Amino acid sequence: MASTAPNTTPAAPPQAAGGAQNGTNTSALVIVTLLFFMWGLITSLNDVLIPHLKAIYTLSYFQAMLVQLCFFGAYFIVSMPAGALIRRIGYQKGAVTGLLIAAGGCVLFYPASFGGYGLFLLAFFVLASGITVLQVAANPYVTMLGPPRTASSRLNLTQAFNSLGTTIGPSLGGFLILSTAGVAAGSAATVRGPYLALAGALALLAVLFFVARLPQIADSEDVSLAGEGHGSAWAHRHLVLGAIGIFLYVGAEVSIGSFLINFLGESQIAGLAHADAAHYVSIYWGGAMVGRFIGFVVMRVASPGKTLAVNSLLAIGLVLAATFGKGSVAMWAILAVGLCNSIMFPTIFSMALHGLGKYTGQGSGILCMAIVGGALVPFAQGALADAIGVQASFILPAACYAFILYFGVKYSSMYAAQ
Repeated sequence: MASTAPNTTPAAPPQAAGGAQNGTNTSALVIVTLLFFMWGLITSLNDVLIPHLKAIYTLSYFQAMLVQLCFFGAYFIVSMPAGALIRRIGYQKGAVTGLLIAAGGCVLFYPASFGGYGLFLLAFFVLASGITVLQVAANPYVTMLGPPRTASSRLNLTQAFNSLGTTIGPSLGGFLILSTAGVAAGSAATVRGPYLALAGALALLAVLFFVARLPQIADSEDVSLAGEGHGSAWAHRHLVLGAIGIFLYVGAEVSIGSFLINFLGESQIAGLAHADAAHYVSIYWGGAMVGRFIGFVVMRVASPGKTLAVNSLLAIGLVLAATFGKGSVAMWAILAVGLCNSIMFPTIFSMALHGLGKYTGQGSGILCMAIVGGALVPFAQGALADAIGVQASFILPAACYAFILYFGVKYSSMYAAQ
């Protein structure tokens, strides 16, 4: 849980020193957007590796979801230490550190291809630890590069490029990893080249970020009206409910992506081979990318809460259609959920941080810890899939979207006064 002790709190919200000009903010936004793209690409490769490792090591669905448990579990374990690190060394050096840790995690995939499933899980955890450092810094940074009313819009723009990475990742992984893979243990070797290449790209990004000139940022001591009289971010109900929303949203989104290849391989759905199904996973993530570009425009005028509620309602209907339908109807219904997912994370994140004042940094750390939903919800769906089948197990993501619908409706007028 979050602590208010000085040595354990995440970094406070970034602010451009002296009120950075729009041009400087735009340049900073472009640079940070590169980070969103890279961690989107890396995260979506999990959807390719899960069925690949499941086949290689003859795993149950429950065992295969240990990949997401280790990957997203890092968010829960590392978020608060990452915040303390960023407070000590600053946002720019923190980003460089995160990139180097992630690069080290990618390098670990090489020995893991010789050492077995346990080493793969360790590599996933180290890789995700580096990405967590980036997440803790980048999301609140983006919210502060402009007025609060358009924070959701800016996060939607940067998350759109995150989705560009998640769109490219599955097809790239399908081509480089699945298309040449068999079921023999030796086929684990197909991960070596792609992940060593990723390690090189991350190390290069670390160098670029080290020499880049970003706006000066400082800890905020301002307290908004909503923050007065409260001694912790935990005292803000909308932050707590937003953390639950992030937990369930990330859990639902990751769980659907994790099971897509196996779902599309079901005879009553599409009967696709893994390599072919991987291309359809790109459609799922691509829908989120398209929706976020649309959301960037729409949410400059529309209520974030109402937009969130509408998307959640549509997601529930589509997941239920996939759960109880067959053939192309079920297939395209589950793929279309990606479009509904589009604005959810940045919208919940910015709404949850609204009005926290000097507790925004602590709130960001809490929300990043809540990303552990991406570890636990797929794990739970894996147990369901083993018990009642892959298709029926999708009832769990539908239940997750129901809470997000509640959150959107409850805070639909949050920005009405601004």
